[in-house]
Amino acid sequence: MRKQNIILAMAATCALAGVAHAQSARDYISIVGSSTVYPFSTTVAEHFGKANSKFKTPKVESTGTGGGLKLFCGGVGVQYPDMTNASRKIKSSEVENCAKNGVKEIVEVKIGYDGIVVASSKKTKPMSLTRKDLWLALAKEIPEPGTGKLVANPLKTWKDVNPELPAQKIEVLGPPPTSGTRDAFVELVMDEGCKDFPAIKDLAKSDDKKAKAACGAIREDGAYIEAGENDNLIVNKLVSNLNALGIFGFSFLDENLDKIQGETIDGVPPNFENIASGKYPVSRPLFFYVKKAHVAVIPGMKEYIAEFTSEKAAGNEGYLADKGLIPLPPAERKQVAADANSLKTMTP
Repeated sequence: MRKQNIILAMAATCALAGVAHAQSARDYISIVGSSTVYPFSTTVAEHFGKANSKFKTPKVESTGTGGGLKLFCGGVGVQYPDMTNASRKIKSSEVENCAKNGVKEIVEVKIGYDGIVVASSKKTKPMSLTRKDLWLALAKEIPEPGTGKLVANPLKTWKDVNPELPAQKIEVLGPPPTSGTRDAFVELVMDEGCKDFPAIKDLAKSDDKKAKAACGAIREDGAYIEAGENDNLIVNKLVSNLNALGIFGFSFLDENLDKIQGETIDGVPPNFENIASGKYPVSRPLFFYVKKAHVAVIPGMKEYIAEFTSEKAAGNEGYLADKGLIPLPPAERKQVAADANSLKTMTP
């Protein structure tokens, strides 16, 4: 029995050594995840690569938040990413999936805030929208006038949604279900926009789960067009299609103000000051997640984390603010940096 235990221990040691060797064979950091965090992450990667001659510039891929977390949670080893960007907090189900695949120590780094904007070409007249307008325009089912019964969304134009809006076809380009921006849009716009409808309130009394599903379900009849994880593609489509609106993170609006404009939501325009102050109603925190098991063997991971959480990057006057990131308040920023650089892991 003792001999068998020794053999098992030796096998486990060899397996761990194999993982470490495989990881050390990769000499650059592999980062996946959110298309919203992508421009911030690539900017940090570029600064990091220029400032640290002994480390290679990290490879950053835009896979969407959900897709990135799936890859990240796949396991430990060179074939799996070291970090993943996220435009929402990791879900408990994703943490469980990570643990099931051996990814048990995860460092969560909150980097700042972002607003989700609804934008259009600068050549069109801007619209003043409410979250109620957006829900009526994009929900899969809405209450039928008179009966209150939920029926397939029959609304074709923005004027059908609200008489004060133009008689323009509803055509919205937005992220797919794998996107953290889509998750946040559902939570901050769709779930809020449906709340005041009596039919939804009545449904919630009898079946809260069904009411939540009705609030968050987006129509599939062509009014909402899934445009993939490339937000720059949506920006380009808005320039060529004057009737369309697009949904993406504030940084993409901020970088393209010569071509597109952000629509007012609930009376508040999407700008840096309104998102930073909390006035803009559609804002959310942004994160990246680190696989602690990779830190000791993939070169530069600690240094990249230090760069991302530094004042020169994430501070009020940092280079990420120039890219559209809304910095964390100073005290929170200091605590986040301390926890990230000490590799403090998430508690289950």
